[in-house]
Amino acid sequence: MFPQHAISTLFNFPEEEEKVIKFWREIDAFNTSLKLSEGRPVYSFYDGPPFATGLPHYGHLLAGTIKDIVTRHAHVSGFHVPRRFGWDTHGVPVEHEIDKKLGIESRADVLGMGIDKYNAECRAIVMRYSSEWRKTTLNLSFMESVWWAFKQLFEKDLVYRGLKVMPYSTGLLTPRSTTPRVLTVAFPLVDDPKTALLAWTTTPWTLPSNLALCVHPDLTYSKIYDEERGVNYILLESRLLAVYKDPKKAKYKKVGQFRGEDMRGWRYAPMFEYFTEKYEDRAFRVLVDTYVTDKDGTGIVHQAPAFGEDDHRVALAYEVINADEMPPCPIDDAGRFTNEVPDFVGQYVKDADKEIMKVLKAKGRLVRQDQEKHQYPFCWRSNTPIIYRAFPVWNVKVSLIIDDLVKNNSETRWVPQNVGENRFGNWLANARDWSISRNRYWGTPIPLWVSGDLEEVIAIGSVAELEQLSGVTGITDLHSDKIDHITIPSKQGKGNLKRIPEVFDCWFESGSMPYAQLHYPFENKELFENTFPANFISEGIDQTRGWFYTLLVLSTHLFGKAPWQNLIVTGLVLAADGKKMSKSLKNYPDPNLILDKYGADATRMFLVNSPIVRGDNLRFREEGVREVISRVLLPWLNSFRFFLGQAALLKKATEYEFTYDAHAPLSSNVMDRWILARCQSLIKLVKEEMAAYRLYTIIPRLLELIDELTNWYIRFNRRRLKGEDGLEDTVVALNTLFETLFTLCRTMSSYTPFLTENIYQSLRAFIPENPSAGDTRSVHFLLFPDIKEEYFDPTIERQMKRMQTVIELTRNIRERNNLSLKTPLKELLVFHPDGEYLEDVRSLQRYIQSELNVRDVVVTSEETTAGVRYRAVADWAVLGRKLRNNLSKVKSALPDLSSDDVKLYTQTGRMIVAGIELVEGDLVVQRHIELPNGEGTYGTQTDNDVVVRLDIQVHLELAGEWLARELTSRVQKLRKKAGLQATDDVEVYYRFEEGAGAELRDAMREHAEAIERTVRSVPAEASTRKEGSKVIIEEEQEIAETKFLLSLVRP
Repeated sequence: MFPQHAISTLFNFPEEEEKVIKFWREIDAFNTSLKLSEGRPVYSFYDGPPFATGLPHYGHLLAGTIKDIVTRHAHVSGFHVPRRFGWDTHGVPVEHEIDKKLGIESRADVLGMGIDKYNAECRAIVMRYSSEWRKTTLNLSFMESVWWAFKQLFEKDLVYRGLKVMPYSTGLLTPRSTTPRVLTVAFPLVDDPKTALLAWTTTPWTLPSNLALCVHPDLTYSKIYDEERGVNYILLESRLLAVYKDPKKAKYKKVGQFRGEDMRGWRYAPMFEYFTEKYEDRAFRVLVDTYVTDKDGTGIVHQAPAFGEDDHRVALAYEVINADEMPPCPIDDAGRFTNEVPDFVGQYVKDADKEIMKVLKAKGRLVRQDQEKHQYPFCWRSNTPIIYRAFPVWNVKVSLIIDDLVKNNSETRWVPQNVGENRFGNWLANARDWSISRNRYWGTPIPLWVSGDLEEVIAIGSVAELEQLSGVTGITDLHSDKIDHITIPSKQGKGNLKRIPEVFDCWFESGSMPYAQLHYPFENKELFENTFPANFISEGIDQTRGWFYTLLVLSTHLFGKAPWQNLIVTGLVLAADGKKMSKSLKNYPDPNLILDKYGADATRMFLVNSPIVRGDNLRFREEGVREVISRVLLPWLNSFRFFLGQAALLKKATEYEFTYDAHAPLSSNVMDRWILARCQSLIKLVKEEMAAYRLYTIIPRLLELIDELTNWYIRFNRRRLKGEDGLEDTVVALNTLFETLFTLCRTMSSYTPFLTENIYQSLRAFIPENPSAGDTRSVHFLLFPDIKEEYFDPTIERQMKRMQTVIELTRNIRERNNLSLKTPLKELLVFHPDGEYLEDVRSLQRYIQSELNVRDVVVTSEETTAGVRYRAVADWAVLGRKLRNNLSKVKSALPDLSSDDVKLYTQTGRMIVAGIELVEGDLVVQRHIELPNGEGTYGTQTDNDVVVRLDIQVHLELAGEWLARELTSRVQKLRKKAGLQATDDVEVYYRFEEGAGAELRDAMREHAEAIERTVRSVPAEASTRKEGSKVIIEEEQEIAETKFLLSLVRP
């Protein structure tokens, strides 16, 4: 049972959300909702890969919010929505945590402790976060489906083995502080030892592996003679800074120049002799490629094919190395030099920089050395340098299906669309083959069993197949430590085939989740085929090169189509200063503290109503969450509490217990019909925008409706809702207010699941029992409301919009002139040339008079009477593009146009200004009322359509008139409430608190005749009432912040 709402106590949003969570647990809300939706069409949703090695942060909250909103809305829209959250539990992040814990520095350390023990530690860390993330790629069924997918690719000849240069984190436990070294080094020419090519490098440790130099074919290189050193250098003349701190003061002279293309094939003396014997015939020469730049360095790039992607590509192109050959790579897994480089063996590469520089200096090869601020890539997980190195890898062919990828992607909806078309589309158009293997341990093993010479290769696609070919039975775990001992007899007489040591890139597993989560094709074949592709997925913009990409590649290869129909891509959540959120900098508030302080609903709404759901970045501001509470949630809550209060007041005053009538006749009250029509507009908008996955358009409309509900409907109907117009009208007004609140709950339940549930639980008490309604215990069990077309009334919506405009313009005049709404004013004039507009204003005149506290409202279309004038203004930026040089002439002449000239332009659509013809659309015409300077009689305002003029003089007699009118109105409403007929005579008495009511007494005396004429009685002090007289009705009133008791008594 949900706790009863305490109307007068402070509403603590986080604490109230805890009550809701407790209630959901009691009714098992999630599973109950799934049971209730069984048999409906299935809405398919794929969750992306959160990391298993940390608790949720704002990025997770954002992703979870969007997924929750969309899937909740799908559920209430009539779908069955099974939800599984999260899959990524293999890969580097998990291993990094274990490496830190156990002091692992190299592959040898892992092998020393045993892969089985290492993987057991990895499995344990995944389970450590099970209460925060529920997922697994580590179970057998998931991994078996990944094997199946891989075998499909292998059998289609889409898998091959090659070399690839990739970023590699050495992952040492103790981060090395490295000062980036920027070196300019000399490579003497074989044919001219007195002339050296100058190359520039920020990675001295790669120099022992140098095999070539590279220049740009179209750049011009200069040969200079260095007078102090007595040698010639070749480099780009524009890059002399790489040699001299101040080239203007340097002592050198230019002695020649060459195009890069002319330098092709020049041979130079190797820097080190470690690899000369193997590569002397094909290496140590100048190569040519356009990737070389003149923006930094010397324009000559040192090539170490094992440590640079371009280095490797160019070396392959010039046959310095072969495709299946590992280039010189004299470092181990921990980033330490091997015995291939005996001078530096055992040294960590970045530590070896200093020693290498000493050798270069001794050889006379070091031309210049700097310790400049140069950004060196660091692993964000281990804070150790990232190096690039060549690895033997297994690849999936992608380049041959680029056209299919582009086509399949174009058939899906991206929100925002430009990310799918541009950022992702461009990535697809330049897609390269995908390296799917990793030299790690915690992951799904690649199911290839090979002979020692790699000539015989068998791909395994299931546990059954492995058991059949190996003869080993009872396999229940596919991790490497459980299967690497299994061999398969060779069919070619090559002994036993062993599994290759690599595991899958975790993105291959994540990209396989659509079928792997269902153990397809081994189980759930029909279920998968009926729910693929997914209706919806959503992740951050960083996944354009991650999960979105791998999903599409595998789906295109395996099924020939995209794996999603609709995709929402989000930007990044940044700190308030626009920088990346950093735990060490503490530049953002802890998410748990924000949730504990403001609640989940406020946080959700802040995130969704931001640029981030349009693919842009969001600066997270705590004030933004606070504003959601003050601008949205509190006004909404207060409207609900106002309803509860008035329903209780009705019961207390009349013993009438309000119940909601869903089939009540359409109210004749204009504002009732207007607010209900506005509710239908919200329902319509949410339906349409959610169908288009534009979540960011919903909250502004919700804000608008809550403003309309609180500041217009309730404000203008407060007396009706309080019962002043009689029981029947009060019930109609309460029914309208209830339906508005009920509609808000059902429409917004996906966005604010906690507050809507809380409010709904109190509203339920007013809804009659309906056995055919099903389980109505939670608002989340109810279907999304249908649009009630009969509620729409364009005329009423137009009338209300115009009334609001007149009121807001007039309020503005009052504010400018420091005139409180409590000050009665004499006259408001409303001008508009359109009779329909004026009739709309006239139809709601009583609301305008009441709200603005004006005695008379005059509507007119007579320009002369109102003093209306016309003026023309322009959007100079737009008009400037049309007029160009003539713009200044028009700009000078425009203020001198007469009102009649501008009015004529509105009729003809043409006007000559400074000799230049302007046509319709060039100018914006504004109506206004010109007031004499220093005139204090009137204030005026316009929205360039309607014009209002307010008499701003304070007339003291109006205050008494207004008070008398208000008192008369209260007496009349009290008569109506008591059920009196016009012919029934009553006496009217009042009682003020001591010392109060002087202004009201004066007004009653001054306007006694007018009051008596209307109510047929002059109000008198309650103390003068005859003893024993019968009170018909008695009620507390308030006029101009003065409270008093008003009584109707039988004469």
